[in-house]
Amino acid sequence: MIRAAIIAAIMLTLAPATFAQPRNEQRPDSFVDAASIAPGLVVEARYATAHNFVGVPIDGYEKPLCYLTKPAAAALAQVVQDLEARGLTLKVYDCYRPERAVAHFVRWARNLGDVTTKAEFYPHVDKSTLFRDGYIAARSGHSRGSTVDLTVASRAGGKELDMELDMGTPFDFFSPRSWPSDRTVSSEAQSNRALLTQSMRKRGFRPYDKEWWHFTLRHEPYPETYFDFPVR
Repeated sequence: MIRAAIIAAIMLTLAPATFAQPRNEQRPDSFVDAASIAPGLVVEARYATAHNFVGVPIDGYEKPLCYLTKPAAAALAQVVQDLEARGLTLKVYDCYRPERAVAHFVRWARNLGDVTTKAEFYPHVDKSTLFRDGYIAARSGHSRGSTVDLTVASRAGGKELDMELDMGTPFDFFSPRSWPSDRTVSSEAQSNRALLTQSMRKRGFRPYDKEWWHFTLRHEPYPETYFDFPVR
């Protein structure tokens, strides 16, 4: 636990950053509800529920919404439109993430006695290594408002079937099997991961090499600003 705390403290000193408004801040006009400009986008805001690796709703998520900066939301809407012709859409698990939510993750990671969700989210990883291995960090690009966690889902007749394509692992599965480059997953999962990556790259997002679901807008408008307004 001490080691994890030290690592987290060191991480906070890396890379200068601009922290946004105080805890009672309001959503800036430069952020929008992505679902309002991307018809067909499915939002499954995991951190507004107890179905996540912490096991409880996360601080700062008061409603199941997907807030993004306007450029990121517009680019995401283009991806949704691109996939529509194939009978597919995007399902987002997380979008903008308040700083207070990141702090909640850190507190959970330091509590080594809480392993309630281990079987589902990190069955082969010791919780004491989550900081060292990069699964939990003291700062998140999500708080800059142009990063999304998402997958591809099938559609029929305009209604979402809740049929996520097979990606080899679930969302937030802490394992090398979640790396986009992993080849231990099925060929179908590899193909689906490639489809997601290609679709997102086409519209200006860059992938993350440790999580198949994680993408950030290349020219994000707030590359060094971390926000903390609640999702409400």
